[in-house]
Amino acid sequence: MTTKVSLSADDARRIALRAQGLLGAPDRRAGTRGVLRRLGAVQLDTISVLARSHELVPYARLGAVGREAVESAYWSGTAAFEYWSHAACILPMEEWPLFAFRRRKNRARGYRWHQPRDPQGSRAAVIERLRGDGPLTSTDLGGAKNGGPWWDWSETKIAVETLLDAGEVVVTARRGWKRVYDLAERAIPDGLFHDDLPDEECLRRLVGQAGRALGVGTRADLADYHRLKGEQVAAVVGDTELVEVEVEGWGKPAWADPEALAAAPRGRHRTTLLSPFDSLVWDRPRTERIFGMTHRLEAYVPKPKRIHGYFAMPVLAGGKVVGRVDPGREGSTLVARQVTLGADRPVGVTPAKAVEPTAAALAEAASWVGAQTVRVERVSPPELHTPLARAAEKAVAAG
Repeated sequence: MTTKVSLSADDARRIALRAQGLLGAPDRRAGTRGVLRRLGAVQLDTISVLARSHELVPYARLGAVGREAVESAYWSGTAAFEYWSHAACILPMEEWPLFAFRRRKNRARGYRWHQPRDPQGSRAAVIERLRGDGPLTSTDLGGAKNGGPWWDWSETKIAVETLLDAGEVVVTARRGWKRVYDLAERAIPDGLFHDDLPDEECLRRLVGQAGRALGVGTRADLADYHRLKGEQVAAVVGDTELVEVEVEGWGKPAWADPEALAAAPRGRHRTTLLSPFDSLVWDRPRTERIFGMTHRLEAYVPKPKRIHGYFAMPVLAGGKVVGRVDPGREGSTLVARQVTLGADRPVGVTPAKAVEPTAAALAEAASWVGAQTVRVERVSPPELHTPLARAAEKAVAAG
């Protein structure tokens, strides 16, 4: 009988950081595309504060990579496509076959929740337009909305999104944040354009990919990465290369990437602001378990009820979450509207010790977005406002 590997909570945290590209030397030659392949999914979101979330993800790992270079890496050539994974995500092109199970399910359903039918052959009309005119946005196709609330989609928008779900249409670019639709048969490379993999094989490969991207995770962690069901993970995890392990304090079985177990994680920790949609922290229960941070996005919380701010970004330093910053821009100034120093539970970093790394993260972020100064507004605890403001000013001046 094989003895399970036992990991300390600190081991698991460091393995997760290395797997996510936040511990050790970054692969700058591989750049944004390398980050995408490593993570397997980069979540998209409409909110843009310092930048949109899909830009913040490579920035957190590579530093001040050019924003135009980030967009080009995602959307030029046949590097990536957009589909439903953890949410709406940018995915490496080589993962197209792995989502055949989801496309088959959507094709069998045949409709979206907006409208359970295909009015006036709208899907056929969309296919005809794309075939004749090439890649188009929903505006190009005739408009996305009927004039009501955001979900009041036009027939054309319903049709093209239904085709996207089913895999007949694919998104391989965004133009002014609008999806650019193309025929999948034209946009997906021939060697990948197939739905040959059976459901079980799709799931097995996706669970394996999630395990490598996480480094170590419970069944729920593995399921959440690509929004699979727990029973789907349980059915295939034994057929992956992942190794069952025990992690101190987790209380549930976990699985680790064998390569992650082969050598102890070493190297330099990134000090950076993280998007709340970064795959290191997008799973809230996992984030609390590993980093001691109870986090929720407060963008949709009424302003008087917000605790940490509209788009509070975790501050990662020394491999730990040492605080949160809710940032904004006013001309050439990066504004830290609300800063919370320290973690929700003790992780060896007091609020005072979080001042210098938070200032460094603010200064680097300011430089990346072209801001020349940093202004600190509210700070918790308030007695650290002046030390943080001075440290941020010093860090900006040091460049």
